[in-house]
Amino acid sequence: MPARTRHVVTNLSQPGFPAYVRLQFDELRGRWALLAPEKVYWPDDISVAILNRCTGEATVSEIILDLAEEFEAPVEEIGPDVRDFLQEWSDRLVIRCGGRKA
Repeated sequence: MPARTRHVVTNLSQPGFPAYVRLQFDELRGRWALLAPEKVYWPDDISVAILNRCTGEATVSEIILDLAEEFEAPVEEIGPDVRDFLQEWSDRLVIRCGGRKA
């Protein structure tokens, strides 16, 4: 079996969920849950704000700009955090980051 290669998240990456992962609100607990095979993640509010924007169509840059506007935060301050977050979740295989060609 070939070795798995790590996808590096860039500003042109378009994060989305694989078919086997979904973000869903748990009414009983009043929280969002990210459901993956044999795993359940309980993301905090900021994580949910990022994950809700992972449509597979918006680029990381567009997600950062949208978050900066919503939370009235400087792009240069939140950008690295958003990219790091998406990289970590991509490494966990719960987000896929396709990308636009430059």
